[in-house]
Amino acid sequence: MNRYILADAPGSGKTSVLRVLQAWGYVVVDEAATDVIAHEQSQGHGEPWNDLTFVDKIIAVQRQRQEEPAGRGVGIQVYDRSPICTLALAHYLDHPITATLIGEIDRIISERIYDRRVFFIRPIGFVEPTAARTITFEDSLKFERVHEDAYLTHGFEIVDIPPGAVAERASRVAVHLQTHT
Repeated sequence: MNRYILADAPGSGKTSVLRVLQAWGYVVVDEAATDVIAHEQSQGHGEPWNDLTFVDKIIAVQRQRQEEPAGRGVGIQVYDRSPICTLALAHYLDHPITATLIGEIDRIISERIYDRRVFFIRPIGFVEPTAARTITFEDSLKFERVHEDAYLTHGFEIVDIPPGAVAERASRVAVHLQTHT
């Protein structure tokens, strides 16, 4: 199985790019943090990212999704973020780096779970707020730098996907996926 990661600063258009890739037939694994936030908010926790168990909840969902059978004939999966993104989030939120997080990062690196190239969807110039995304554009750029540093520190290669039309950005990713699998 070839597993690729798309990462970004919040609001850069990563999810839109992933939806186009999915429409083109790629298997996309959705972001865990957004789902954890939605679940926690449905349980009455307005700002679940302030809970010190938040990072471990994300890791649990990420691992579960990574371990689910991909389906017959699936050779490529495209992941909306990874445990390295969760590490970046922990740093950004100034949360403790838990044993669960460290163990998962050690596992994904030692077992080569993900391709070492990570697609960074670069910012489009603004952030559209949502229930899960309350960050300002300026803070999203700081978060992007934390993300990039986390990936580089762990030996990943950054593949830049510059701003542009969604289909154009998806095409850049797809061309890379087709030529490097």
